[in-house]
Amino acid sequence: MRRLVKFATPFLLLAGLALLAAAGSVQAQEQTPPPEEQIPADEDIVQGALLYDSWFAALGVLPPEGNMPVWSRQSTNTRSGPDSWRCAECHGWDYRGAQGAYGAGSHYTGFPDLMPLAASLSIDEIVAHLQGANDPAHDFSGYLDDQALVQLATFLKYSLIDDTLYINPVSLQVIGGDMDHGQALYESTCAACHADDGKGILFRTEGVNEYLGSLALRDPWRFLHRTRFGTAGTSMPIGYALGWTPADGRDILAYAQTLPTGGEIVLGEQFAPPAPEPMPVPGGPAENFLEGVLTGIGVFAAALSYAILFLGGFLVLGFLVVILLGRRK
Repeated sequence: MRRLVKFATPFLLLAGLALLAAAGSVQAQEQTPPPEEQIPADEDIVQGALLYDSWFAALGVLPPEGNMPVWSRQSTNTRSGPDSWRCAECHGWDYRGAQGAYGAGSHYTGFPDLMPLAASLSIDEIVAHLQGANDPAHDFSGYLDDQALVQLATFLKYSLIDDTLYINPVSLQVIGGDMDHGQALYESTCAACHADDGKGILFRTEGVNEYLGSLALRDPWRFLHRTRFGTAGTSMPIGYALGWTPADGRDILAYAQTLPTGGEIVLGEQFAPPAPEPMPVPGGPAENFLEGVLTGIGVFAAALSYAILFLGGFLVLGFLVVILLGRRK
């Protein structure tokens, strides 16, 4: 028996080591996602977010003429042309479509919620959808190259956030923001362009001019998206590239909602020159007794002067008439 145990021991040890190695290999395979599911480069996510904002502005090209073919399937959003080609106009800045902030109002289209859809699809499947595989009217392949399509799909797959964690959908106020932290981030990065009071840049939105404070109150979802990823076609700092988290963007939004709104601004009002002071008009009531006396004397003197001139002229005319009649005799 001892000989059998002694003989079998090396084989048992080798078998145990083999089992441990196999278990480690299985665990490593479970922890390592397939290549297609690995988290992509930050620049691809940022570019995809800018494409979602406005792909033609992000690419520096002119938008297509007319409306996007899918746009004809709705009649509640009356915008047209370039707006109809933007992902954000169809699916909202909160990515929820008809189930989110654009579930009512002038932006309503009835188009679907992207969050559960993107979560259920692979990058390749999202790209295929953008190429019109499921719906020929949703084909962007004639405008976005393969790289841009993958970048947009990458953003949709990995970087959509649930804005209801940060924004109250009824009051539009920030939920649980750190105002002091938001102010520090704003003053260190945003104030250089927007100024300390948020009035450094004048926005033209929906036919109305507004400052950053009013935009943060009126459309916090767009504010949060652009704080994270910038604005397409501009050099706005990108919070994602600076290492800001969605919570950091929420804190900046909380602070921005305290900035002065300035109310509705009439185009050009802030550049209008001051109105000239009116010229003084002669006459009017006297401001004191002495001025009244002097004014009365002046009026009397003027009237007397006119009377003397009139009488003098009348006498001269009469004298000339007498001379003429004398010469006729």
